[in-house]
Amino acid sequence: MHPTLPPTGQLIQGQWLSGDGPELLSHSPSDGGLVWRGLSAASAQVDAAYAAARLAQPAWWARSLEERIAIARRYASIVKERSEELAELISRESGKTLWESRGEVGTVAGKIELSIEALHARRDTQRFELGNYQAVTRFHPFGVMAVLGPFNFPAHLPNGHIVPALLAGNTVVFKPSELTPAVGAWMAAAWQAAGLPAGVLNLLQGAREVGQAVAAHPQLDGLLFTGSSAGGRALHRAFAEHPQKILALEMGGNNPLVVYKAGDLDAAAYLILVSAFITAGQRCTCARRLILVEDAHTEQLLARLKRMLERLRIGYWTESPEPFYGTVISPEAGQRIEREATELIARGAVPLMSLAPLRGNSALLSPGLVEVTGIEGLSDEEVFGPLLTVRRVSSLEAAIAEANRTRYGLSAGLISDQVEAWQQFIHEIRAGVVNWNRQTTGASGKLPFGGCGLSGNHRPAGFYSADYCSWAIGSLESQDLQLPGQLEPGIEIA
Repeated sequence: MHPTLPPTGQLIQGQWLSGDGPELLSHSPSDGGLVWRGLSAASAQVDAAYAAARLAQPAWWARSLEERIAIARRYASIVKERSEELAELISRESGKTLWESRGEVGTVAGKIELSIEALHARRDTQRFELGNYQAVTRFHPFGVMAVLGPFNFPAHLPNGHIVPALLAGNTVVFKPSELTPAVGAWMAAAWQAAGLPAGVLNLLQGAREVGQAVAAHPQLDGLLFTGSSAGGRALHRAFAEHPQKILALEMGGNNPLVVYKAGDLDAAAYLILVSAFITAGQRCTCARRLILVEDAHTEQLLARLKRMLERLRIGYWTESPEPFYGTVISPEAGQRIEREATELIARGAVPLMSLAPLRGNSALLSPGLVEVTGIEGLSDEEVFGPLLTVRRVSSLEAAIAEANRTRYGLSAGLISDQVEAWQQFIHEIRAGVVNWNRQTTGASGKLPFGGCGLSGNHRPAGFYSADYCSWAIGSLESQDLQLPGQLEPGIEIA
């Protein structure tokens, strides 16, 4: 199938319109080629998108759940039928490998059935008898939800908000990352092709200013955000005077991976590598801090990890055989990551593997591995790239304390053969995604996904996304109007 160019401009009330704001360009970090070109939304178009969503919401909610599900399933069918087209677009625009993009497309289609299952499991109407009355719990949509998407999973992550929001009866204003506008436009066009009514999903393109206008709009009932901690904290401050508006934040983390008494060193090294360096380190659940409980095998483990990293295939998404990871999102991002590595070494960190640009492209980076044992006061910030720090400690207790020494709390992992160690780890660790002898980036759509601390605001996504897409109504109901058998004290019936 020949790829179809995604539409440019904004999708408002079912119409694709040219933007009235500044020009927005998307370039491939692999070869610098132009992927998408259009104009950003202007303030009046943000207003128009919200007006369209508000107008469409009552009729969308009035449709039966079965009708909403049927449209979502048609969307999933379109994604499956055009999966290779979408995968290639994701790789071209984000620089990630094609095998990863194909996996991302699979999660986009799979989210439909998972969201239907979650809706029935967590938000179905519930009834029970309470004396002479019926007690009923119902769930209603908030109304108009905004979704701000990230660049690292430009289809999967916003899709994970959009699908449950629509199924619950909300309408959506969607702004993709300004670094991946083409993927966002492709998704909106696919929903339109699936028969989604005009105004139910509206797309606005643009940079930070458009995102701020979307988040601050008076017609907004809820905001679903995946992105940086700085961005999430700014949104939280802006919502301080608006408790009536739902806010779901997923903001990454400075994630620890602890190794304690691991017998299979090859398996341990493999899990470390995949946890830290998949997607060129651009997953919010990637391990950033490797914490080794030192024993007789520590040096062997580090030697095996270094050998795997030295042999790691890194390259562009078009190459065959396929590389393990491709570029980061842009040359500018690559330069920032390189500066972070340089600053660590200036603080006394020992480079075990040097992070450096490859093939003259600042977006294509070799993996960095730096030892920081004995160095205190390091910045507790997420480095969103292929850079892993190593710290040695003397005990499992010290490892858990070090793992928890962060303001974040998204993911954490333990590599160990010891069941007792896992029981202690899962009891004491502070994170929302905690894995044992699995990569930290492993997650299931049937589980909650989110974190504590500065990683989020306790509104997990994944299977629990249904929870922040509707609100509960409690009712006591009786078909018969009659006096109770026992009147309240002080009341007489004349």
